[in-house]
Amino acid sequence: MALARAFVTEPPLLLADEPTGSLDATTGAAVIDMMFELNRDRRSTIVLVTQERALAARCSTILSIQAGRLHGVGSGTV
Repeated sequence: MALARAFVTEPPLLLADEPTGSLDATTGAAVIDMMFELNRDRRSTIVLVTQERALAARCSTILSIQAGRLHGVGSGTV
């Protein structure tokens, strides 16, 4: 439901901090798939904070922060 509320106003920027943190694997995968689909369809920017490498790999740009410092910039598979 929160995802629907987040996208209903078609924001140009959406911040998602550990969006799958409290979800089981199946529900988490469905939420992430929906978030990326809505991102493509609405052409919005998502800033996604996650510790899951597989999820980060789906993003077009990856910023890695370690010990409070920017450690690396890379690109994902999108």
